[in-house]
Amino acid sequence: MRILHTMIRVGNLDRSLAFYTEILGMRLLRQQDYPEGRFTLAFVGYSEESEGAVIELTHNWDTSSYELGNGFGHIALAVEDAYAACALIKKKGGKVTREAGPMKHGTTVIAFVEDPDGYKIELIQR
Repeated sequence: MRILHTMIRVGNLDRSLAFYTEILGMRLLRQQDYPEGRFTLAFVGYSEESEGAVIELTHNWDTSSYELGNGFGHIALAVEDAYAACALIKKKGGKVTREAGPMKHGTTVIAFVEDPDGYKIELIQR
């Protein structure tokens, strides 16, 4: 068994695709509209779905925003340099919510960014 994808609901698919592809550097792997169900699925990631886990962006055409709730935590991405990644994300218009630095009670360098719908993405320096 392996993890295939994590699905998140997004209010504006174009805005979310721009964030994940242009700011985080993922690729749009596939996208399909389901007119009868009034939704679109778009899959983004750094590698093909057959090679690694990806993110499924679900856009329900009649819903422009969602409450995130308190059960979802974050998506984590490995980065070579968290400080440089934060600088690049800010330069591209992304929102850094926790600047790069050592985690509380440890030495691992982490940062947090937020996508257009408010989902948290942790950057972990490897």
